[in-house]
Amino acid sequence: MQTAQSDYFSAYRQLKLTRDAKGVLVAEFHSNGGPCIMNAQGHTEFVDAFYRIAQDRANKIVILTGAGGDFIIDVDWSSFGDVSDPGVWSQVHDEGVQVLENIANIRVPVIAAIEGRAYVHSDYVLLGNVIVAGEGATFQDVAHYAVGVAPGDGIFTTWSYRAGAGRAEAFLLDPKPLPAHTAREWGVVAELVPNGNALSRARELAELYLKAPEVTRRNTRIHFIQPLKERIVREVGYGLSLEGASSADLVKSKQVKSEPVAQKGKVA
Repeated sequence: MQTAQSDYFSAYRQLKLTRDAKGVLVAEFHSNGGPCIMNAQGHTEFVDAFYRIAQDRANKIVILTGAGGDFIIDVDWSSFGDVSDPGVWSQVHDEGVQVLENIANIRVPVIAAIEGRAYVHSDYVLLGNVIVAGEGATFQDVAHYAVGVAPGDGIFTTWSYRAGAGRAEAFLLDPKPLPAHTAREWGVVAELVPNGNALSRARELAELYLKAPEVTRRNTRIHFIQPLKERIVREVGYGLSLEGASSADLVKSKQVKSEPVAQKGKVA
């Protein structure tokens, strides 16, 4: 049974969904039509969006991309509230696990078309079977060690799976832009194309993949993603618990630094 587009295609503020007559779905991350800045609302809605995308058998190929010449560029930290509150982090934790599992559960080939900055949640990108990147694209993790938080949300799991543990650890401990050329040398990026052509090349690959029978396409994706899916299930819930503890400690340390120093000799 196929799901009508109107059921969920227009349900999300930070994900634009379009599908052509051949069933090629493009999921474009954005903020008000421009480059996506991750916020709490998007973090929540992506869970449902990728569950629905995976569930909808009318989607024959899925392409992940970003608007405005970038993927996801930053995080609106204030939108998440007090991450040192166990109740707040419980939601962040659960959504963080669920969104990765839901992308991994997409049972058709997934292509990522990356331009510009992929600075937040490049783990989503690395869940694709093939990454096509513009020559000027760069990968970075601005959301974890760079701001004092442990990278436990799947960024290490995906990067270590695709590039190797040593490269992933160095990349995450010294977060600076990684050129797409280097990502290709590491085996993360499959193809480099002139800037602005990543999505068009992804569409060409989709046309190629569509030549195989549907069950073959679906079973190939299922087979290819299984080892990474197992690691996500095994590692990401634990990693997000570690990230939550480090986030709480970061909040505490900032509060201590902001407290006024008592004047010497002052009687309480």
